[in-house]
Amino acid sequence: MNVTDRIKDQLESHPVILYMKGTPEFPQCGFSGQTVQVLNACGAKYMHVNIFEDPELRDALKTYSNWPTYPQLYIGGELVGGCDIVTDLYQKGELKGMLSAVGGIEG
Repeated sequence: MNVTDRIKDQLESHPVILYMKGTPEFPQCGFSGQTVQVLNACGAKYMHVNIFEDPELRDALKTYSNWPTYPQLYIGGELVGGCDIVTDLYQKGELKGMLSAVGGIEG
């Protein structure tokens, strides 16, 4: 399976995915850490992918998403954006509804 197919498979298999630097327990950049905090504040259930563990995916995802930086949050297979956009949606009260719509909230 090529890397683009792997990305598509991940997005189809998981309603909420965070491609990030590090892990939710040990984020390796402040933006990834802040995005995790926002998702946790919403009670989100999500899959994460540590892009440092898969350089091929890290490079391919930038092309696939047409988004040059990490983290990248996908909800329902669609790119939502990075840290600033996710934080803004949270502050506006919109993020939780987006997560709920795809079954991405705990409980």
